[in-house]
Amino acid sequence: MATTERSFVETVWDFFCSLKLTMFLLISLALTSIIGTILPQGQLPPEYVAQISPAKLQIYSKLGFFDMYHSWWFITLLYIFSLNLISCSIKRLPHVFKFVSTPTLVLAESARNSYSLRKEISVSGPIDKCKECLTAFLGAEFSTPIVTEHNGEYHLFAQKSAWSRLGVYVVHLSILVIFVGAIIGSLYGYKGYVSIVEGTSINTVEGRNGGQIPLGFEVLCEKFNVDFYATGAPKEFRSILTVLENGKPVPGLSQVKVIVNHPLTYKGITFYQSSYGQAAEGSEHYITVTPRAGGTPEKLTVSEGTAVTLKDGTVVKLLETTQEVRQFAPGFSGPAARIEVTPKGAAPQIFIVFKDFPEMNAQRGDALIFGYEGTNAKMYTGLQVAKDPGVWIVWLGCTLMVLGLFIAFFMSHKRIWLVISKGHARIYGNASKNQAAFEMQFDAIAEKFQKLKI
Repeated sequence: MATTERSFVETVWDFFCSLKLTMFLLISLALTSIIGTILPQGQLPPEYVAQISPAKLQIYSKLGFFDMYHSWWFITLLYIFSLNLISCSIKRLPHVFKFVSTPTLVLAESARNSYSLRKEISVSGPIDKCKECLTAFLGAEFSTPIVTEHNGEYHLFAQKSAWSRLGVYVVHLSILVIFVGAIIGSLYGYKGYVSIVEGTSINTVEGRNGGQIPLGFEVLCEKFNVDFYATGAPKEFRSILTVLENGKPVPGLSQVKVIVNHPLTYKGITFYQSSYGQAAEGSEHYITVTPRAGGTPEKLTVSEGTAVTLKDGTVVKLLETTQEVRQFAPGFSGPAARIEVTPKGAAPQIFIVFKDFPEMNAQRGDALIFGYEGTNAKMYTGLQVAKDPGVWIVWLGCTLMVLGLFIAFFMSHKRIWLVISKGHARIYGNASKNQAAFEMQFDAIAEKFQKLKI
């Protein structure tokens, strides 16, 4: 007695070939990708850590939600999806390939009635002459046919875009190629960050998960510039970078301007302009103190966050500085400092002193006039650093996907049979998709076919 029980291997094979599994994986990948969109990835901003509860933070961290696209479960979904695509392709591709490479040249009587697109004419000449005439006709109007003689009939078969049936498998291949590129980038690439102070160079970057990654060369920040809008918001900030090998500039990579969306790439490593700021270490700021009653101005050298006590007991503390004061004081521009002045025995006062507007500093009615003379501080440039050796493989996969989608959606396998028997000639047509458009083409051919005088 025949048994219908399937072996374990066959059951596993059917599982990976299942279309239901494909839909489940696609929906799962789409839903889980939302997590990577909502939650911050990589190093968490302090303000986010302050808002979330410790329990949630611990759970999210253990589940890998903050580095979701590298988490074990997301990678597992991608691997299962890859196996699903490969299994489906292996199971169905041979049948499709055979269907395309060995078409049905002889249209059986039972198959003829299944086609809604068909026309018939009467022929009076010899069947061989009709065959020659209709072969030339079909070749001129559609495609050169293959002629087959069967049971006293001639079957003319012509087709167009037969290989378009493989478009979906080109899409499958493109997805696998993209996955391979992403895996190569994940295994052999990295993302990091580096800050370079003007006039200094670096040869390592800080990895996304901590630790220093050697570059194998040096990057020197020659200069950093920033332009502002009238509102004080940064308009454009740019770094002038030079790549050094063995202490010497690399030809063509000396004093390269790097701005947002215009990165610098060398040896597969790309540097993106990300942020900027004023270097705090070793920087000094100069505050002048002039008695309103007259006298010699006193010049103070202070750092941000430090305080100096004057001879009369007044304490001057430098709170913060800026190279563009417009964002704090609309209508003014240039460098400025925010200071806290505490006269002896009085309450502290906080105000802004300008470098380029000394008259504004003098308008205060205090006994001491404060001014800001600038700083010896240098700017630093913040650069995002990325190395992805699989990026070109990903681009190849994207190109294949566009090609496959075009073939799958905008091309169709069109077939026409012309059966010639004694006294009759019949034409049949079929298309794998977009049957309505093919029907218009078939009707135009059939109309000319019916007008033939054979």
